[in-house]
Amino acid sequence: MFGRLGAPEIILILVVIVLLFGAKKLPDMARSLGKSARILKSEAKAMKSEGQDNASAPADPPAGQAPRTIKAAPGDVAGARPVTEPSDRSA
Repeated sequence: MFGRLGAPEIILILVVIVLLFGAKKLPDMARSLGKSARILKSEAKAMKSEGQDNASAPADPPAGQAPRTIKAAPGDVAGARPVTEPSDRSA
């Protein structure tokens, strides 16, 4: 029943989307969706490389190391906040 989507059905869906959201908002929505996808991809890549680095890195970080920050978007300085990481050391 729903497995067959041909060209007429896809065109009809696109026309309905344009009518609902308007032609002016669609490029902005696509741009923000692309930006979100890039952020998600970069964060996933960072988490993956961080996991590989932790396996080969020493347990104690250098004493003079600055705190890490998480940014809301690449290049967004206003949204950055310091991150406190749990330590393995007991007090």
